[in-house]
Amino acid sequence: MATSTQTAPKKVHRLSTSVGLKIQMAVTGLFFVLFVLLHMYGNLKMFSGPEAYNGYATFLREVGYPLVPGEGVLWILRILLLVSIILHLHAALVLWKRGNDARGPNAYKVRRGRKSQQTYSSRTMRWGGIIILLFIVYHLLQFTTLTISVGAEAYADMTPYDRMIAGFQPEVWWSYAFYFVALLALAMHIRHGAWSALQTLGVSNRRREVAFNWIAIAIGAAIFFGFMIVPTAIMAGFIS
Repeated sequence: MATSTQTAPKKVHRLSTSVGLKIQMAVTGLFFVLFVLLHMYGNLKMFSGPEAYNGYATFLREVGYPLVPGEGVLWILRILLLVSIILHLHAALVLWKRGNDARGPNAYKVRRGRKSQQTYSSRTMRWGGIIILLFIVYHLLQFTTLTISVGAEAYADMTPYDRMIAGFQPEVWWSYAFYFVALLALAMHIRHGAWSALQTLGVSNRRREVAFNWIAIAIGAAIFFGFMIVPTAIMAGFIS
């Protein structure tokens, strides 16, 4: 009597499929965009003066107290953001590897005269992601852990408002330049990412595609200009 040598197919978890990973990227990416928009809103309080901005920084550390320990809510947000970034990065790397494996050795062979259908932002998503990751680390070292002092020696003893002023003085122009490049990469990443996320989650369709594309462009532009307006105003002497 013959016996079957076939084995049952290995069960694949839904979240490990390409569709599941794209949904994972979409959800974590949208959470990151929401976090960035809220952070941008807080930064704009620099235009209201030291009291308003320092009060905002104090509020972030005391919100929820005494129901939660000091900085408890802030640390919860930081942990959620860190988890989101790790999941987003993991999904991106796995999908990139699967795409390369599927295309095989002829991945870069194209027909003569054929134009690429990918936009500049989509082609630079990978490098943009690396720049953003480096920027997040630098930003945390500068304004959260205060490990890096930019524009002043007694950085840790200054108020949040004064640290922001010191970090974008004309003599530390390289700090401004780095923020400019990083935020440009962030805006392009978010523009393409927000558009892709809406498609992945089934919100967008052919009829809505143009409108959602413009919404994604508007979000990216708002984040770039919303973040850069404060360092620019400091460099120009409008905020001091």
